[in-house]
Amino acid sequence: MIGPPMPSSMKSGNKEDENDKMIGPPLPPGLGSLDKRKRTKPGQSKDEEEDEDSDDDDNDDDSPLKKIPSSLQITIDHGKKTVSALALDPSGARLVTGGYDYDVKLFDFAGMDSTLKPFRTLRPCESHPIKQLHYSSTGDVILVVAGNSQAKVLDRDGNEKFECKKGDQYLADMAQTKGHAAMLNSGCFNPKIKAEFMTCSNDGTVRLWDVNDEGKKQRHVIKPRSQQGRRVIPTACTYSHDGRWVVAACQDGSIQIWDHNRPFVNVAKLLRTAHMNGSDTSSLCFSYDGRVLASRGGDDTVKLWDIRNFKEPLKVKKDLPNFFPVTDCLFSPDDKLVLTGISVKKNEGKGKLLFLDRESLETMTQLEVSDTSVVRCIWHPRLNQFVVGCGDGKAQLYYDEQKSHRGAKLCVAKKPSKVKQMEIVAHRQIITPYALPMFRQQRESSTKKQEERARRDPTKSHRPDLPIYGPGSGGRLANKGGTLSQYVVQTLVVQKEDPYEDNPREAILRHAKVAEENPLYVAPAYKKTQPVPIFQGEEKEEEEEDIQPPWKKIKKS
Repeated sequence: MIGPPMPSSMKSGNKEDENDKMIGPPLPPGLGSLDKRKRTKPGQSKDEEEDEDSDDDDNDDDSPLKKIPSSLQITIDHGKKTVSALALDPSGARLVTGGYDYDVKLFDFAGMDSTLKPFRTLRPCESHPIKQLHYSSTGDVILVVAGNSQAKVLDRDGNEKFECKKGDQYLADMAQTKGHAAMLNSGCFNPKIKAEFMTCSNDGTVRLWDVNDEGKKQRHVIKPRSQQGRRVIPTACTYSHDGRWVVAACQDGSIQIWDHNRPFVNVAKLLRTAHMNGSDTSSLCFSYDGRVLASRGGDDTVKLWDIRNFKEPLKVKKDLPNFFPVTDCLFSPDDKLVLTGISVKKNEGKGKLLFLDRESLETMTQLEVSDTSVVRCIWHPRLNQFVVGCGDGKAQLYYDEQKSHRGAKLCVAKKPSKVKQMEIVAHRQIITPYALPMFRQQRESSTKKQEERARRDPTKSHRPDLPIYGPGSGGRLANKGGTLSQYVVQTLVVQKEDPYEDNPREAILRHAKVAEENPLYVAPAYKKTQPVPIFQGEEKEEEEEDIQPPWKKIKKS
C-alpha cells in the first residue's frame, strides 16, 4: 500500500462491489486455492505464470504452418498441357494463366461463377509457348514473355498494346540492335517504376524497356559475361522489391547483380559458382525484407543467399528434382517459409509443393497437388491464397475460409447462371364443339404440321418470286433472256452475219461512193489541194519466165 490507509466506508463499498460481481453460489472452500495450485508450479510466482501463458498463446498464433491457407481447394482448368506461367494482379481481382499450348486465359474472380470459366482466351504469340506472365505494379498492363524474341504488352482485358522490336541477328554486338535477336527466357516489371520492365534472352543480353516507348527500342542493354569474358546466356532475371538490384542467373552457374542507380557496365555483386555449370537456373526471388535471395537451380537444389555477404549460400536444400526451365521458388508473405515445387516423371509418384523453413531449409510440410510435376506457384499477400500450376494443364487454387479474403471466395459461392431459353406464352384455348364453323376456333396441331403449313404459305415463308413463262401474269411482264446464259444465246441467234468480216478493204470501200457524193469532214478541207486519188488496181500475174533472172532464162535457138 502506498499512501495513507483507505477509509472504512470505502473498504466496505469495495467488498460489496466484489460480492455483487460474483454470479452464482460461492465456491466450496479450498477449490479456488486448489485450482491455483494446479496451475502454478512450485517455486513460480504469479507474474512468471502469466508470462508463460501469454508466450504459449503467441507461439500458437505465430506458427507458420497454421498460416498456410490450404484447407479448401478449387481446380482451374487451363488446358491439356503444362501451365508454365501464372500471374495475379496487385489487387487480387484477376488471375492470368499461360501454358505450353500457346494460350493465355484471363479469369475474373468477381465475374466468375462456380464453373470457373475464363472470360477471355487468346493466343498472343501464335505457336510459341508462354514462359512468363507478369502484371505491372498498378495492374493496368500485362507482360507476356513467350518462346519468340519479341515480348508483348497487353492491357487489362487482353488486348495487345504493343510488341517489342526484333533485333538484327546478323550483328555481332548485341548492344547495337534495337531488341532481342533470340528466344526469350524470362521477364518482369519493375516493382517501383511502373513503366519499366526487363527481359532476358538467349542472345546473351538483359534489356530494360519503357512502356512509353511502345517497344521501339530498349532503354538499357546489360551483357552478362563468363569468367573468360565471353557471352553467357541468362536464364532467369528479377528485380528486388525496392527496385535497386537487377539480378540475372546464367547458364554457367553464376548469379550476377547490377545496381540500378549506377551504369550497367560492371556488376555490383557476382558469384560464379552459385549453381552447377551448364544448368538452367529456373527462378530467382527476393524475400520481402529484401535481404535474402532464393534461387531454384537446374541442379535440383534450392539455395538462399545473403545480399550483404554474397559469397557463400546461407542454406542449401538438395535432391529436389527439377525438369522444367520455369520451376518457381518464392517466399511466403510472412517471410518465414520458402515454397518450391517438385518435378516427377510420368506414373512415378505425385507432384508435391514443399514448404521449407527459411532459417534451416528443412521441410516443414508438403502438399500433394497432382499426379504430375508442380511447375509454377504464386502466393498473393493481400488475398492470402496461393495458386499452383501443374504439368497436366490444371491450376490448383488453395484458400481458407477464415484466413483468406475475397479471390476464390467470391466465385465459389455463385451458382452457374441458367441458359436463357425462349419463353412462349401459350394462350388458353376455348373448345366449343357446337359452335358455327365461322366462329369455331381451330385446334392447335403439332408443331411439325404448323411448320409445313407455314412453309407452303408464300407470305410467311418469304418465298422469292417464281420465274414467269409466257407473256406474263399477275401484272408482271416476262423478260426474255432473264439470265445471262439466255441473253447470250439470244444475241447469238439474232445477230446477222457480217459479209465484210473477212475483208476489211471491202468494208472501207463500201463507203467510198457515199463519201464522194456527200463529203462531210476531211474532203471539204482539202478540196482545192487534194490530188486525185489513185487506187491500186488488180495486178496481172507475170509469167514465171519474166520473173526469173536473165542468166536462168533459156536461150532460144
